[in-house]
Amino acid sequence: MTPRTPRLSRLRRAVPEGRAGRPADVRGARPRRRGAQPKVVALGGGMGLSASLAALRRITGDLTAVVTVADDGGSSGRLRDELGVLPPGDLRKALAALCGDDDWGQTWARVIQHRFQSRGDLHEHAVGNLLIVALWEQLGDHVQALDLVGRLLGAHGRVLPMSAVPLELQALVRGHDPERPEEVDTVRGQATVALTPGEVQSVHLVPNDPPAVPEAVEAVLDADWVVLGPGSWFSSVIPHLLVPDLLDALIETKARRVLSLNLAPQPGETEGFSPQRHLEVLGRHAPKLALDVVLADEAAVPDRDSLTDAAKRLGAAVELAPVARPDGSPRHDPELLAAAYDRIFRMHGRIGPWR
Repeated sequence: MTPRTPRLSRLRRAVPEGRAGRPADVRGARPRRRGAQPKVVALGGGMGLSASLAALRRITGDLTAVVTVADDGGSSGRLRDELGVLPPGDLRKALAALCGDDDWGQTWARVIQHRFQSRGDLHEHAVGNLLIVALWEQLGDHVQALDLVGRLLGAHGRVLPMSAVPLELQALVRGHDPERPEEVDTVRGQATVALTPGEVQSVHLVPNDPPAVPEAVEAVLDADWVVLGPGSWFSSVIPHLLVPDLLDALIETKARRVLSLNLAPQPGETEGFSPQRHLEVLGRHAPKLALDVVLADEAAVPDRDSLTDAAKRLGAAVELAPVARPDGSPRHDPELLAAAYDRIFRMHGRIGPWR
């Protein structure tokens, strides 16, 4: 138990009654048979989290996404600058990933992902971003607004921001300026960090002690499984570990923790990283956090022994499974990823009913 546990307890008490779980009247969601399905919380942002959610909604009806809110590019960045709101883009992507495969779900997924093409101010704004921000302004409550969008879409799960304040991601980067390869500079902004030249040494958030959304903390503490990754390592995965109360919840929870690795290094922030290097970086940012399972695609692991050693230092076993799309692109296949998660939950989880 960490020194912040008393504050964490206050956060748990702050969750309004009836709001700690997925809304019961979500259209199209599969009803949860009490005691039959694992409660799963997935953390991340962008397309990596979307891939994980598209897989997880196939195997559990009790699913919560906790999404990073440090995006400062594109439509999200413009809305953030103009209105002072949380960046809605990654939240929108998570909601779209939770839409069902029926006509209702797929139609709404396309609608909220639709971007206007014009010569005016609406150019490249996503419909879902505008809808989310409009509801934030109408209701004055981030969580209530996202729950309402989820009901409209028939989302198979719940989407929560990791913090209720917009965050700035900053990185210490060695060799950001190619003419000064040994110097370390501060790079500001998630969009810039994601594509930075040079070697990212570490990242931090501004403010450096941001408040966690109480419902997100409660979901982590009440979960059976917590899934971290895949996704942009420094700009989507690690930021969750920089929110103190959320990190405390990840350490304190009795849930098992699975880390899903990327299929390939990301140009810019993790250029040249091996799978084990990803684990080492995560461990440096959250040295008290233990994991249970590290999931990787066998084709993306050239040195299994080194990955196994790195995972053991975090307390985890390595599970290798084919999770990539068959077209050879570095993208996860939802069905294959779902099968891998399902096997991990069964093999490493409890035997028999979950509750």
